[in-house]
Amino acid sequence: MKDNIVKEKSFLFAINSIDLYKAIIEQKEFILSKQFLRSATSTGANIEEATAGFSRKDFINKLAIASKEARETHYWLRLLEHYHKEINFTAIKSDCEELIKILTSIISTSQENIKN
Repeated sequence: MKDNIVKEKSFLFAINSIDLYKAIIEQKEFILSKQFLRSATSTGANIEEATAGFSRKDFINKLAIASKEARETHYWLRLLEHYHKEINFTAIKSDCEELIKILTSIISTSQENIKN
C-alpha cells in the first residue's frame, strides 16, 4: 500500500501538538491551549475523513476543512508563542506551515483534475 504523506505528517503533528498542549497546561494556560489542541487534532481527523470521500468534490471539501483547521492552528500557535516565550514554537509552527502548503497543493491539483 502506498504511503500517504499528508496523513502521516498530520498524525505526527497531532502527537506533537498533544505533547505541546500538556506542556502549556502545566503553565496554567487553559483557554488558548484548548483552542489550539482542538484545531490541531481536527486537521488530521479531516484528512482521514477526506481519504474516505464519496467523490472528488467531497475529498476536496474535507481537505479544505483540514486546511482551514491548520490555518486556525497556526493562529493559536502565534498567540501562544506571544504569551509563552519560554517555550520554543519554531518546529511545530514549521510543521504546521508545511501541512498548510501540502494541503493547498493537493486541493489545487485535485481542483484542476476536476476541470480536465
